[in-house]
Amino acid sequence: MCRALLTRGLDVTIATTNHGVSNLDLVSNNGTGRDLISAHRYRGISTYFFPVQWGDGFKYSRPLANWLDANVESFDVVHIHAVFNHSSLAAARVCLKHGVPYVVRPLGTLDPWSMKQKPVRKKLFWMLVGRKMLLEAGAIHYTAQAELSAAEDLLGLARGTVVPLGIDGHDFPVDDQISSDSLGVADPYVLVLSRLHPKKGLDVLIQAFLELGKGGRFPEWRLVIAGDGDEDYVDSLRQMVTDRDGNGIVIFRGWIEGQEKNSVLRNASLLALPSRQENFGLCVLEALSQGVPVIVSPEVNLAKDIDEARAGWISTVDVSALEKCLADALSNEEERVKRGCAGKSFSRGFEWNKIAESLESMYVSVVATHLS
Repeated sequence: MCRALLTRGLDVTIATTNHGVSNLDLVSNNGTGRDLISAHRYRGISTYFFPVQWGDGFKYSRPLANWLDANVESFDVVHIHAVFNHSSLAAARVCLKHGVPYVVRPLGTLDPWSMKQKPVRKKLFWMLVGRKMLLEAGAIHYTAQAELSAAEDLLGLARGTVVPLGIDGHDFPVDDQISSDSLGVADPYVLVLSRLHPKKGLDVLIQAFLELGKGGRFPEWRLVIAGDGDEDYVDSLRQMVTDRDGNGIVIFRGWIEGQEKNSVLRNASLLALPSRQENFGLCVLEALSQGVPVIVSPEVNLAKDIDEARAGWISTVDVSALEKCLADALSNEEERVKRGCAGKSFSRGFEWNKIAESLESMYVSVVATHLS
C-alpha cells in the first residue's frame, strides 16, 4: 500500500511498534544505527519502530505516543490501521489534539463475529474511547462492502468508504529451479495460505478433506497448510490429523514467503479459505491472480464478488457442505481451469496502481472536508 502511494508522489511515513517483528533489515535514514526511534528504510518506506512496553493485545508504547504527539502536525492526514490497541488510540488522540484529520481502517474488528470475541473487554473499550475515535474520524476505511454494511448495521457508524486491498500484479517472479515437488509438495493439492487461527475454519476443512478421501476417493490429492500461528492451536490441528490417520495427506508447511511462496501458490490446483469471519482475504486475490480458483465461505467478504465472477466455489463452514464442495471442485479439472481464468480476469481490478488512486482520492476528500 505504501509503496503504491509513493509511486503517486505521496510522502509516506510509517509509525509502528516492533511487536512481532524480528530480524529487521534496517538502514537508518540518519546514519545513527539501529535506534528504534530513528527513521529507517523498511522495505523502501521511511519507518519508525517503537518498543512495546506491555500487553500482547493492547501493545502499549509510550515512546510511540510521545513521538506522535511531537510530530503529527507535520502530516496532512493520518491513516490508522486497527481499533483495539494503544497505537490506534494514541494516534486518534493526538490527531484530535493538533487538528489533523485521520482515517481508521478497522481490519475487520468491527464485524459482529469479531465483536463477540472477548466481548466484555471490547464493550468497555468501545464505551470509553472506541466510539469517539470512530465518530471523530474523517472516514472509516473498509476493504469490502460487506464489511462496511456489517459494521454500520451493528454500531450505527457513518462516513464509511470502501477501498479494497491490492496485489502487486500477475507476474509473480518464480525461480525455475523451485518446483512444488522439490519443496516436498506433490501435485495435485489444495492450498491454505494464511495465518493459522481458529476463525479460519481449518478444523472443519481438515475434517472435510479427510472425509473426502475415505473409500479410496481422490487418493492423489493432498491438503497443504502453509502458515503459522499460536503453537497450542497449531499442535491441536496436527493432533487432529494424526487422530484421523491423515499424516502424509495433510501437510503442514509452516510459514513460507518469497520464491517459495510464489511457487507453492502458482502450482496449487485450488486455494481454500473457509473462514468464520474474513474482512477481505488477500491470499484469495493472490491465488486468483495466478489463475488458481478458490473455495471460500460466505463469511469471506469477497465471497459475493467471487461468486458473481464465477471464480470459485462458496461453501458454508460445515463439514458435510465443505466435503461436497471439495468433491465438486476436485473431480472437474475443466471447471477448475475455467474458474481460474475467470478469477485471473477478476483480480485485475485489484492491482495496486488502481487501488492507490482510490486511496489518494479518499485522503484528498478527508483533508478538504477538514479544511472547509
